[in-house]
Amino acid sequence: MPRFHCPAPLLAGQSLGLPASAARHVQVLRLQPGQSITLFNGEGGEWEATITRMGRSDVEVTVGAHTTIEREPGRNVTLAMGMPANDRMDWLVEKAAELGVADLQPLHTAHSVLRLAGERATKKQAHWQSVAIAACEQCGGNRVPTVQPVADFNAWLKGLPPVVDAGPELRCLLSLAEGTQPLAQALQSVAGNTPVLFLSGPEGGLNPHEDAVARAAGFVPVTLGPRVLRAETAALAALTLASG
Repeated sequence: MPRFHCPAPLLAGQSLGLPASAARHVQVLRLQPGQSITLFNGEGGEWEATITRMGRSDVEVTVGAHTTIEREPGRNVTLAMGMPANDRMDWLVEKAAELGVADLQPLHTAHSVLRLAGERATKKQAHWQSVAIAACEQCGGNRVPTVQPVADFNAWLKGLPPVVDAGPELRCLLSLAEGTQPLAQALQSVAGNTPVLFLSGPEGGLNPHEDAVARAAGFVPVTLGPRVLRAETAALAALTLASG
């Protein structure tokens, strides 16, 4: 059954118009009145719905029963990522959403090739948020990850709460420098539902200064093995291990 994100309060029996993006998708799929779809608003679970009217650019539905099903990982995982170049960031956002990441923080780092500011940064953030929504519609996720505004690495790091105030959160730094431990080992050292914050660099990784200040901020340097992975591959491999 086709799934659509509808960021609005949903109640059984109500009639509503779908958001423009969802309405366009319904039109593209050539769905017709009387057909059933699934709606989710990101607040948990999903709703059955029936198409009641098809306009030229708008679609109305009647909301049906709510199901409390969740398909999220057992732990909350945040990925702070030095943005990779070209369209790799789109691919990373899509796959991270499929893997169940809770939050994505795009970062400018010393080795970042992609540089965004002002209106361009705002448009990119909105675009990546739409990529995350589409990924959740496809994969069955009922909680859409939040793509945060693009931030400078140093400012973002300074804005993090001290480790003592962050609760049981595990902070992991994907690092090629010496003194790392296997990520699997770091994950085994905490409870299975402990939130994890991953920090990963762009192409070329973090520079030595960034690596050092991240460690000083409580990030545990971890490795995924002896091979050198692409920036986006390393981030997704880490998410897979943490979400499993």
